Amino acid sequence: MVTHKSWWDTVDYIAVKLIGPYFVLYPGQLDTYLEKWLASGNIWLQRCCLLYQLKRKDDIDTFRLGHIIQRLLGSKEFFINKAIGWVLREYSRTNPEWVKAFVANHELANLSRREALRLMDR
Repeated sequence: MVTHKSWWDTVDYIAVKLIGPYFVLYPGQLDTYLEKWLASGNIWLQRCCLLYQLKRKDDIDTFRLGHIIQRLLGSKEFFINKAIGWVLREYSRTNPEWVKAFVANHELANLSRREALRLMDR
Protein backbone atom coordinates (compact mmCIF):
# COMPACT_ATOMS: atom_id res chain seq x y z
CA MET A 1 0.00 0.00 0.00
CA VAL A 2 2.80 2.41 0.83
CA THR A 3 4.85 1.90 -2.31
CA HIS A 4 2.05 1.97 -4.90
CA LYS A 5 0.56 5.29 -5.98
CA SER A 6 1.85 6.88 -2.80
CA TRP A 7 1.33 10.42 -1.64
CA TRP A 8 1.66 12.05 1.76
CA ASP A 9 -2.01 11.88 2.73
CA THR A 10 -2.40 8.15 2.17
CA VAL A 11 1.03 7.30 3.56
CA ASP A 12 0.43 9.33 6.73
CA TYR A 13 -2.87 7.57 7.36
CA ILE A 14 -1.33 4.15 6.76
CA ALA A 15 1.66 4.91 9.01
CA VAL A 16 -0.39 6.18 11.95
CA LYS A 17 -3.53 4.05 11.72
CA LEU A 18 -2.23 0.74 10.35
CA ILE A 19 1.53 0.39 10.74
CA GLY A 20 1.67 1.89 14.24
CA PRO A 21 -0.98 -0.47 15.68
CA TYR A 22 0.59 -3.42 13.82
CA PHE A 23 3.92 -2.81 15.55
CA VAL A 24 2.16 -2.54 18.92
CA LEU A 25 0.75 -6.03 18.33
CA TYR A 26 3.96 -7.42 16.79
CA PRO A 27 6.92 -5.55 18.32
CA GLY A 28 9.28 -8.29 17.25
CA GLN A 29 8.81 -7.15 13.66
CA LEU A 30 10.00 -3.58 14.31
CA ASP A 31 13.73 -3.94 13.75
CA THR A 32 13.36 -6.06 10.63
CA TYR A 33 10.96 -3.75 8.85
CA LEU A 34 12.27 -0.40 10.02
CA GLU A 35 15.83 -1.18 8.99
CA LYS A 36 14.67 -2.54 5.63
CA TRP A 37 12.49 0.53 5.00
CA LEU A 38 15.17 2.99 6.08
CA ALA A 39 17.67 1.36 3.70
CA SER A 40 15.18 1.16 0.83
CA GLY A 41 15.66 4.70 -0.47
CA ASN A 42 11.87 4.94 -0.80
CA ILE A 43 10.80 8.22 0.80
CA TRP A 44 7.32 6.90 1.62
CA LEU A 45 8.63 3.85 3.49
CA GLN A 46 11.11 6.11 5.26
CA ARG A 47 8.30 8.52 6.16
CA CYS A 48 6.40 5.59 7.70
CA CYS A 49 9.41 4.88 9.90
CA LEU A 50 9.15 8.42 11.24
CA LEU A 51 5.39 8.60 11.64
CA TYR A 52 4.28 5.20 12.93
CA GLN A 53 4.75 6.47 16.53
CA LEU A 54 3.20 9.90 15.88
CA LYS A 55 0.28 9.65 18.32
CA ARG A 56 1.94 7.42 20.93
CA LYS A 57 2.62 10.27 23.43
CA ASP A 58 4.24 8.75 26.55
CA ASP A 59 4.72 5.44 24.74
CA ILE A 60 7.11 6.81 22.11
CA ASP A 61 10.36 4.90 22.00
CA THR A 62 12.71 7.90 21.99
CA PHE A 63 15.78 5.76 21.41
CA ARG A 64 14.23 4.31 18.26
CA LEU A 65 12.87 7.71 17.15
CA GLY A 66 16.28 9.30 17.58
CA HIS A 67 17.93 6.48 15.63
CA ILE A 68 15.46 6.82 12.76
CA ILE A 69 15.87 10.58 12.55
CA GLN A 70 19.65 10.29 12.63
CA ARG A 71 19.55 7.78 9.77
CA LEU A 72 17.58 10.27 7.70
CA LEU A 73 19.54 13.41 8.54
CA GLY A 74 20.90 15.12 5.46
CA SER A 75 17.95 14.13 3.30
CA LYS A 76 16.99 16.72 0.72
CA GLU A 77 13.47 15.31 0.49
CA PHE A 78 10.81 17.78 1.61
CA PHE A 79 8.47 15.00 2.81
CA ILE A 80 11.19 13.45 4.98
CA ASN A 81 12.28 16.73 6.55
CA LYS A 82 8.67 17.78 7.12
CA ALA A 83 7.94 14.42 8.83
CA ILE A 84 11.00 14.76 11.08
CA GLY A 85 9.73 18.15 12.22
CA TRP A 86 6.17 16.94 12.56
CA VAL A 87 6.95 13.93 14.75
CA LEU A 88 9.21 16.06 16.95
CA ARG A 89 6.57 18.81 17.20
CA GLU A 90 3.92 16.27 18.14
CA TYR A 91 6.19 14.75 20.78
CA SER A 92 6.98 18.22 22.14
CA ARG A 93 3.41 18.26 23.47
CA THR A 94 4.37 15.36 25.74
CA ASN A 95 8.09 15.86 26.36
CA PRO A 96 9.29 19.32 25.29
CA GLU A 97 12.61 18.97 27.12
CA TRP A 98 13.56 15.86 25.14
CA VAL A 99 12.68 17.57 21.87
CA LYS A 100 14.63 20.74 22.75
CA ALA A 101 17.68 18.67 23.67
CA PHE A 102 17.42 16.54 20.53
CA VAL A 103 17.12 19.59 18.27
CA ALA A 104 20.02 21.32 20.04
CA ASN A 105 22.27 18.29 19.61
CA HIS A 106 21.54 17.38 15.98
CA GLU A 107 22.06 19.12 12.67
CA LEU A 108 18.47 19.18 11.41
CA ALA A 109 17.29 20.69 8.14
CA ASN A 110 15.84 24.17 8.65
CA LEU A 111 12.36 22.89 7.85
CA SER A 112 12.66 20.09 10.42
CA ARG A 113 13.99 22.43 13.09
CA ARG A 114 11.30 25.05 12.46
CA GLU A 115 8.51 22.47 12.60
CA ALA A 116 9.93 20.74 15.67
CA LEU A 117 10.10 23.94 17.70
CA ARG A 118 6.95 25.60 16.41
CA LEU A 119 4.82 24.94 19.51
CA MET A 120 7.62 25.91 21.88
CA ASP A 121 8.51 29.19 20.15
CA ARG A 122 5.25 30.84 21.10
